[in-house]
Amino acid sequence: MTKKIAYLTGEYPKASHTFIQREIAELRKLGMEVLTCSVRRTAPEHLVGDIQRQEFDKTYHLLQAARSPLRLVRSHFKLLRQSPKRYFSTLCLAWKTRPPGNIAALYQLFYFAEAGVLARHLQDNSISHLHNHFGDSSGSVTMLAAALADIPFSYTMHGPTLFLEAKRWRIDEKTARAKFVICISHFCRSQAMLFSDEAHWDKFHIVHCGVLPDNYGRTRKTTPGKNFLFVGRLAAVKGLPILFEAFLDVLKQHPDAILTLIGDGPDRVKLQQQVKQLGLEQSVLFTGYQTEQEVAAHLEQTDAFVLPSFAEGVPVVLMEAMASKVPVIATRIAGIQELVTDGHSGHMVPPGDIRALSGKMCDLLKDPKHRDQMGAFGRRTVVADFDIAKETRWLFDILMEKAPAGQLRPKE
Repeated sequence: MTKKIAYLTGEYPKASHTFIQREIAELRKLGMEVLTCSVRRTAPEHLVGDIQRQEFDKTYHLLQAARSPLRLVRSHFKLLRQSPKRYFSTLCLAWKTRPPGNIAALYQLFYFAEAGVLARHLQDNSISHLHNHFGDSSGSVTMLAAALADIPFSYTMHGPTLFLEAKRWRIDEKTARAKFVICISHFCRSQAMLFSDEAHWDKFHIVHCGVLPDNYGRTRKTTPGKNFLFVGRLAAVKGLPILFEAFLDVLKQHPDAILTLIGDGPDRVKLQQQVKQLGLEQSVLFTGYQTEQEVAAHLEQTDAFVLPSFAEGVPVVLMEAMASKVPVIATRIAGIQELVTDGHSGHMVPPGDIRALSGKMCDLLKDPKHRDQMGAFGRRTVVADFDIAKETRWLFDILMEKAPAGQLRPKE
């Protein structure tokens, strides 16, 4: 029996959230109908490739729909007429879960207004379940829309920013009301347990984000070089100022080394200025956003992948690098240690430690044979535990209510 569900995120599709797109694609392959909804319209510069643009065209954009006064009033009037009790209890829920402050309370009323429009859209399309990626403002809209539409909801918890404001976003209430909660790692699950009542711990299921391993590592170069790659948002939280300082030290021993940065973000101009101030213009390359296929091609040609972040969940870009048989250097934070095995698939360094980072980068350049061994180990890890097809099959079973409550991983 086909199940018709909807996904809601703040922006869908988006270059930095391709893991959601992959998950939806795999659910559709398994026969599930998935209606995609996005709070905001994704800006054109964040849409990369024809597949993303096609997904964008098929996605329901909530804010755009809610800006129509007629649609807004009609949606809420129909919901009120369907069930005054449900309508006003949801309004009370919205008010009860508002963050502190007058402005936050006003935004909460906006979320309720948006939720009414979304609820009617879900009813009109016979949606039986609503799922959300991330638990912040779009998670609030999800909880309220599901209540108004009288359907169950769930959400995927990523962190780390959500855990910094767990009380603001009422993770406790969302977890209590959700049908189930997906956690992307054991670390994520531990934080979910910290901010929820013990009575709801059996709702937590671990489903990894993942990649399609067969899309990576097929034409890996065999000639060793001195190319480092970073893929991600160009923001200070990714540790890029630390990376530039570390790379400056690497160049003292390896003046022909190259660092390529794929991505864009709010700090791009500032970071480019830093590169210029350090005299790294000839050795650090900014490419901007790239398609999934272009990123894969860059990974085929690189010798090591570096991600010196201060805050992460379990980065999909590390999975892509490891699937490409590329050794990785990452910071010892959050759930990364559940992906990267220090000394086997790469190196782990303390966040913010320039000397440790530059030292491990130099170590990788000294021993190409060891790099190959690390790359092979990383590939095996991704194939075993971070294959999106396997992970989505587990999510599919949870959605279809085939997975027992509290079971963390499928039995292979």
